[in-house]
Amino acid sequence: MAFKVLFVAHAPDADKEKHRSEIKTGMYHLFTVVVKNQKEALQVCSDFVKTEGIDVILLCPGFKHDDVAEIARAAGSGVAVSVARGDGPSGRVSAAARRREGYRSKRMKE
Repeated sequence: MAFKVLFVAHAPDADKEKHRSEIKTGMYHLFTVVVKNQKEALQVCSDFVKTEGIDVILLCPGFKHDDVAEIARAAGSGVAVSVARGDGPSGRVSAAARRREGYRSKRMKE
């Protein structure tokens, strides 16, 4: 068995069925999916926990605290949920890059 991780990121123009990848080593299995909003993130996370037996869900910095909590509840206590956040300067650089690329500053909810 491999350690299974799902990385989920946001992008306004994402197609969750198309914008995904999978990398396998003998001991590590990484899935990535880019979603449009929290509704899709919840669906993807729930599906992967059920179908792939995910150990960890890693979320991009765009997920707000409430989003993370909602995903953790949906994933269940047997799945770790983490957020890839940097320090203060890194957060500012990341936010500036998202603004430059036209990401919405408000929550991506549907």
